[in-house]
Amino acid sequence: MATSSVALRARRSTADRVARAVDRWLLPIYVVGVTVYLILPVAVMILFSFNDPTGRSNLTWREFSIAAWLNPLGRPGLAEAVRNSLVVAFLSTIIATTLGTLIALALTRYQFRGRATTNVLIFLPMATPEIVLGASLLTMFVASVQLPIPQGVLFPLNIRTILIAHIMFNISFVVVTVKARLSNFPRNLEEAAMDLGANEWTTFWKVTFPLILPGIIAAGLLAFSLSIDDYVVTAFTSGQTETFPLFIYGSQLRGIPVQVNVIGTIIFVSAVLLVLLTTLWQRRVAARDYGAGV
Repeated sequence: MATSSVALRARRSTADRVARAVDRWLLPIYVVGVTVYLILPVAVMILFSFNDPTGRSNLTWREFSIAAWLNPLGRPGLAEAVRNSLVVAFLSTIIATTLGTLIALALTRYQFRGRATTNVLIFLPMATPEIVLGASLLTMFVASVQLPIPQGVLFPLNIRTILIAHIMFNISFVVVTVKARLSNFPRNLEEAAMDLGANEWTTFWKVTFPLILPGIIAAGLLAFSLSIDDYVVTAFTSGQTETFPLFIYGSQLRGIPVQVNVIGTIIFVSAVLLVLLTTLWQRRVAARDYGAGV
């Protein structure tokens, strides 16, 4: 009897140690595994930006070289493609973030006829498959020639139609992101500002806008990322205009050059640095407000 009791306690002790080890190490191992899984393709891209391939394709490692970094736009058509992508991404981000923020404020703050329908319509571009969205936009742009619209606005397809398409699907993501920031907004701060004599315009810029600015920045970063790497919708609405994703797709038949990895690395590092700087700035503002007793 005593022997069985000792064996039972030993088994329980072993089971407890295993449970504690799983509880302590399982989640960190899982997080590290997922992080490596997500970062590995980016790491390969960065590594192969320093490669010196023997032919046109940058698929096998040969030797370390910084030649591509010294001439990152050294392939015909690459400079124009990158310029088009940056122009579309910046303009669509600015316009979509502005319109999306105003829509989010209207949907959150005001009651009006069609509010529920507008909420549903905002989600449609997010829920619609990109290939369906691109084909629908192409049909709309081509059909616009039968409408009293000046030529060049919607047809023929060019960088303008790409910009219109990107603004359209970016607005949905901006609205959703800013609405999340407005969900628990302290309206009493606005009321206090207006009780102290501030008008609605001053209250918005001095109270409302600073508080929702992190959400606006997050929405803008998301819109920029979605725009600069979009391929499907852009392929339907670009016409003869080539963007960076279209250049990569067209290059795969003859070999993707090392410069593509260089440009991708620059975009990735710039995005990471921007997120880090934004985070540090938000923490600094939060610490300053906390120290001031706000």
